[in-house]
Amino acid sequence: MTAPRQVLPGATYLVTRRCTQRQCLLRPGKLVNEVFLYILALAATRFGIRIHAFCVLSNHYHLVLTDPHARLPAFGQFLDALVARALNALHGRWECFWAPDTYSAVLLVSPQDVLDKTAYALANPVAAGLVRAAHEWPGLWSGPSCAGTTLVAPRPAHFFDPKGLLPESATLQFTAPPGFESAQEFQDALRSALADRERAERDGRAFLGVSRVLAQPPTARPAPGEPRRRLNPRVAARDKWKRIEALGRLAGFLAAYRVAWRARRAGSQSAVFPRGTYLLRVLHGVPCAAPT
Repeated sequence: MTAPRQVLPGATYLVTRRCTQRQCLLRPGKLVNEVFLYILALAATRFGIRIHAFCVLSNHYHLVLTDPHARLPAFGQFLDALVARALNALHGRWECFWAPDTYSAVLLVSPQDVLDKTAYALANPVAAGLVRAAHEWPGLWSGPSCAGTTLVAPRPAHFFDPKGLLPESATLQFTAPPGFESAQEFQDALRSALADRERAERDGRAFLGVSRVLAQPPTARPAPGEPRRRLNPRVAARDKWKRIEALGRLAGFLAAYRVAWRARRAGSQSAVFPRGTYLLRVLHGVPCAAPT
């Protein structure tokens, strides 16, 4: 069976989701930007997710977020399903919008790892050869200065029923990640880390440019040649020993999960699943270990 995902309260992640066939279905545009931002704000509010940064490229998105209440899967399902329906309607499509795999959620172990992955996410337009400076990206891009600020996203005229149940606007509040004393501290550290990464990515390369990005049809896709079947990490930690420790905890979770799963399959309704079990707890109410 597919390895279960451990979902713990208070964890911080880099979340990524890719469009089907790597198509540019999220290509920047007024309506695309409005739709994604509104739905992201709705989802974050509904599930209590704290957003620290985001970057929406033409064929995938990155979010850096903290999940205080262990509701990441529900947040991801709401966000991805509603974005897919709204943008399929915009593009006149009926088929699947996202790649068949679920979202990637990489656990960020320390504040330095959060900083590294946030800079990585925000530098993505440069790393992909799209624009020379990340702030030039015409799509949704939060930038280092967003920490501690609030965005109000009006409900788009497209797709959403003005007489429906969804609010006329949704508020998205950017917060500093855990481990940073203030939004200003995070802003300053991120601004420096992003500048370093942009310089490294810019060296000796050409860029597509904003006008050519906007001219791409939604069905466009990058040239073939992307590496396949690479490792799909669940943990990011620059410190070797913190990484080993985090991977050890994950391995312990998986081992305990399999033991409980076999016991339940054998008929034991009292089998205790490890802390962080999500789907069986939500759908079937299985007992889970208490925090230690």
